[in-house]
Amino acid sequence: MFDRIRRYAGRFRGAGGAQTPQRRTHNLFEAAAAYVTARAEDDQDRIEEVSGWVPPEALSFGVSELACRAVVALARERDESPRTVARDLLGLPVV
Repeated sequence: MFDRIRRYAGRFRGAGGAQTPQRRTHNLFEAAAAYVTARAEDDQDRIEEVSGWVPPEALSFGVSELACRAVVALARERDESPRTVARDLLGLPVV
């Protein structure tokens, strides 16, 4: 019975109450954006931090999706094909 009262009262405590801190979960696309930004800025500490937000497979998928979207957006902006833009970004000769 006292447990019920404690739980009920705990709902109204707000910031002054003894609440357990909740770990923030990160979206895989948020992680991918932060990871790519950290890589572009050569921020090793941030790279290591962001790498722990999601599993490596999810981060890889997010980075791949970000790359695809970036190439498509840049291709539209340049009025070129995504293939041409991707090759140009990588410094490869245009075929």
